[in-house]
Amino acid sequence: GKDSGYTGLYNRYSGRIYNSISRIVSHTAEAEDILQETFFTVFSEPDKLRSLVSFEAWVRRMAINRSINHLRKRKIAFTDMGEMEIAAEEEYDADENEIFECKVEDVKRSIEGLPDGYRTILSLYLFEKMNQEEIAIMLGISHATVRTQYHRAKKKILLSLKDKSYYE
Repeated sequence: GKDSGYTGLYNRYSGRIYNSISRIVSHTAEAEDILQETFFTVFSEPDKLRSLVSFEAWVRRMAINRSINHLRKRKIAFTDMGEMEIAAEEEYDADENEIFECKVEDVKRSIEGLPDGYRTILSLYLFEKMNQEEIAIMLGISHATVRTQYHRAKKKILLSLKDKSYYE
């Protein structure tokens, strides 16, 4: 009956939702807690399940919001940078495209090593396909800050990979 339906939904979507959470919250136990809390909330609101156009999008958004709130409770600051240093951040480096062709595991490790704020913005932008304006609204910061932190995250990844001598 109802329980097997919930189990089916959980089995079908929990892996992808967990991946979204773990890209934001780097600790496995915390990510698992957020996943469980999210699905507990989902299953305690059965009326909403019937009226949803996209179950996965709704659950993912809820999980991402919980992940961001979790970071805020840990006092992770999404610092508002204003417009400072943005021009320098946007300079194009021809080697950037080449470096991103390196091993996936090294890229994952580099992303995991980013400060929480940078990793969150990068993950929402690259993996959750949110635009920078949506990220700014979700995090309560300016669009300029999102853009700056995204470029800084990319730069940190590039430097981390450069240390592994992917290009000379």
